[in-house]
Amino acid sequence: MFHIGMNPNLLEAGWFLLTWHGFFSFVAVVVAVLLVARWAPRVGIETDVVYSTATWAIIGGIVGARAVHVIDRLDFYSSHPAEILAIWTGGIALFGAILGGLLGGAVYAWRQGYPIGKLADLTAPALLIAQFIGRIGDVINGEHVSKTTNLSWGFVYTHPNSPSNQLNGLAASHPVIVYEMIWDMLVLGVLWWMRGRLRPDGMLFVLYLALYSF
Repeated sequence: MFHIGMNPNLLEAGWFLLTWHGFFSFVAVVVAVLLVARWAPRVGIETDVVYSTATWAIIGGIVGARAVHVIDRLDFYSSHPAEILAIWTGGIALFGAILGGLLGGAVYAWRQGYPIGKLADLTAPALLIAQFIGRIGDVINGEHVSKTTNLSWGFVYTHPNSPSNQLNGLAASHPVIVYEMIWDMLVLGVLWWMRGRLRPDGMLFVLYLALYSF
């Protein structure tokens, strides 16, 4: 069994709370943007195009991540509508971030006349790397509570602030986020091999959505 006793809260100062999830999510976004900006000149896209599009993709991603979470927990938010905008208290959905970011970035790129398909294809591998980085925070926090297990690779969260500890106690649970991280890297390998092989532009991103959804 693997025992994780780290406090999910990296920094607490009054109303401000920074979790390991939040920290690694920030790092993941920065890495993704820098990777796409580095790859863009190889397909004839200026780095400034990437940075300006990324700004709107990030905004769309934040809105989408919160919106999907609220929809998923509509039973709670329908009774507490004031909490819908309180994103600093936690509650985001990764798939909402992906779809919201795609919509935000695509609308901006379309209005500016940028190549949406090429930008999307460049972004797909970077997103998988970003997801892997962001999920490190999830592993530390124990936010995704799963079924208990007796398998030797089960995770035991010992810190009382961990959601997994609060719900499962000291029982070992499946490291579902590690499973997802492994899948992310397998999908990344497929996408890397398929770069430049799919037409029209944008189909690599479609393949990413399909494989990640699976």
